[in-house]
Amino acid sequence: MSAGTYAPRPAAAPLSRMIAAQAALETRMLLRNGEQLLLTVIIPTLLLVLFSAVDIVDTGAGRSVDFLTPGVLALAVMSTAFTGQAIATGFERRYGVLKRLGASPLPRWALMTAKTLSVLVTEVLQVVLLTVIAFALGWSPHGNPLAVVLLLVLGTAAFSGLGLLMAGTLRAEATLAAANLVFLLLLVGGGVIVPLDKFPDAAQSVLGLLPISALSNGLRDILQHGAGMPWGDLGVLAAWAVLGLGAAAKFFRWE
Repeated sequence: MSAGTYAPRPAAAPLSRMIAAQAALETRMLLRNGEQLLLTVIIPTLLLVLFSAVDIVDTGAGRSVDFLTPGVLALAVMSTAFTGQAIATGFERRYGVLKRLGASPLPRWALMTAKTLSVLVTEVLQVVLLTVIAFALGWSPHGNPLAVVLLLVLGTAAFSGLGLLMAGTLRAEATLAAANLVFLLLLVGGGVIVPLDKFPDAAQSVLGLLPISALSNGLRDILQHGAGMPWGDLGVLAAWAVLGLGAAAKFFRWE
């Protein structure tokens, strides 16, 4: 039997097509998951509307929505790239989904790439929704859009690495508990809703090094105050991205 008898050829699809198909599947699964949708979309939206409408926290001079919107955008990135991804990947690992996908023609690094693309698509939808709501509440942003994009991309890389590290090293139940606990702690202590200057000086120096603090402060400096490129915050996020992704690549267990 000569070569070329079979049509279509019995071979794997091109790598780019496999990654795109897996990313589309991951995105649909994420958007159909009610619990993750609550975490990634509804909670940030409710926080933005509630704290902008009700004077619960002293956000300093100016309108509350101008302070809150950058922090809620940072929270949306964390909820998707870290909390949601850690929980979903942890249970996929427990149920053997990752093991089976690892035996498919899709390389493992390509699977992680597809998951990252899914996170980015979801974040774009989140940012659009939150931006529309913020404008409806009277938000007036300033600054360089390129700097905003750089912060969001580096923040996604940092939180994605930490989420994959947690999902690949802990049991699924432990990941579920730890990811939600970290989400709540960083919501309170990461400058999202409560300004960091409300904390003691010693705590501020430590909290300022957290990725959520760097992301929320960097976005706030640009969007609220019209500052230039926040190199310090970008450096903090880049360091967390390198550490998180490097540790995840080294210690992630597929079974």
